Amino acid sequence: MALVPVDLPAPTTMRGRWAAFAAILGARGWGSGAFAEPGRWHYDDGGGNWADLHLVGDGRAVLVGNDHEYSDTYFREAATYFQEEETDLLAGAPDWWEAPAVDGMARQQWVGFVYGYDGERWWRAPYDLSDGFSSLHPVFVDDERCAEMVVEFVENEVPDPVRPDAVAALIAAGADLTREQLRAVADVPDWDLDAGVAAARAFRG
Repeated sequence: MALVPVDLPAPTTMRGRWAAFAAILGARGWGSGAFAEPGRWHYDDGGGNWADLHLVGDGRAVLVGNDHEYSDTYFREAATYFQEEETDLLAGAPDWWEAPAVDGMARQQWVGFVYGYDGERWWRAPYDLSDGFSSLHPVFVDDERCAEMVVEFVENEVPDPVRPDAVAALIAAGADLTREQLRAVADVPDWDLDAGVAAARAFRG
């Protein structure tokens, strides 16, 4: 079965947005919502919906996740548990997709989508169901969404309106952002800016 192309940015483009948002959460003390560890970048919305990007070498990556409200795909054990027809999210996929998919099930129980990046573009298995990715609306897909989420997490904590130029600079800096750039967006007395910078720097690896 032929794989279906998916219109998503390359992992190198996702990295800066992911890192900037992780810096905000890390500074606020909510670092479990977005972080990087060797070989894996994690994002969740705090409501049980999540995505993990696995870096599998040679410029390739696998994006795995689920939206428990809008994923209509039931993969492996989920099909049995919910008594639904299974969607094979690995149909036609190369072998290197499987380990991240299994890892996602082990960490989060259910997986609604599995996308593979071959170094040039993203692909998924062929199916006609909603897999929940678009409803997840993650910060790493585009700068506008990332900026919206950064402002949402900061605006009620700072006395002055958040400056769009400072947010744009934070996202552009990404994993290389500085304490000063983070302070320009989130100058909150009880936030740990050093923890935020460390969270962003973790995306360098």
